[in-house]
Amino acid sequence: MRLLTILAVASAEGFAQEATRRLIVSIPDRKIALLEDGRVVKVYPIAVGKRTTPSPTGSFQIASRVQRPTYYHAGKVVAPGPQNPVGSRWMGLGYQGYGIHGTNVPGSIGKAASHGCIRMRNRDVEELFELVRVGDPVDLVTHADPELAKVFAADEPRRTASNQAALAPVSAQGGLQ
Repeated sequence: MRLLTILAVASAEGFAQEATRRLIVSIPDRKIALLEDGRVVKVYPIAVGKRTTPSPTGSFQIASRVQRPTYYHAGKVVAPGPQNPVGSRWMGLGYQGYGIHGTNVPGSIGKAASHGCIRMRNRDVEELFELVRVGDPVDLVTHADPELAKVFAADEPRRTASNQAALAPVSAQGGLQ
């Protein structure tokens, strides 16, 4: 019985030490940032919804993760492969079919070009896919306060004296701590 108690305590401590992940999508910057424990891990360029089909805003979460997804839209079905519009990975947001996914049109990255989803280069979405889990929060924002805007100031933050502000901890409310 004592061994079970020790294992239960050790298991609970392991869960308590798990990193807190969060994604923040800046629609006007056309970038997505992965944060762990309030620190920027990586910033990726993205495509967002075009004017006629804008990306939603608000707080969501990763609701599903699919490798080699099949694309379904308006009666059209595209099997996994190089012609698939959602690329090699899909992370559903659990909201009206919106998600974060790859693309078969990498030239669209950096533009307002999607039906509202967040598009990424396939190599980027494959990397991000391995770093996030179902349940991780995702915030899609149209206006970042000045502190949050620093997160998106650099394409790929590096730990140098010139960009330490971009690597400062970010609070759960969106601003830097």
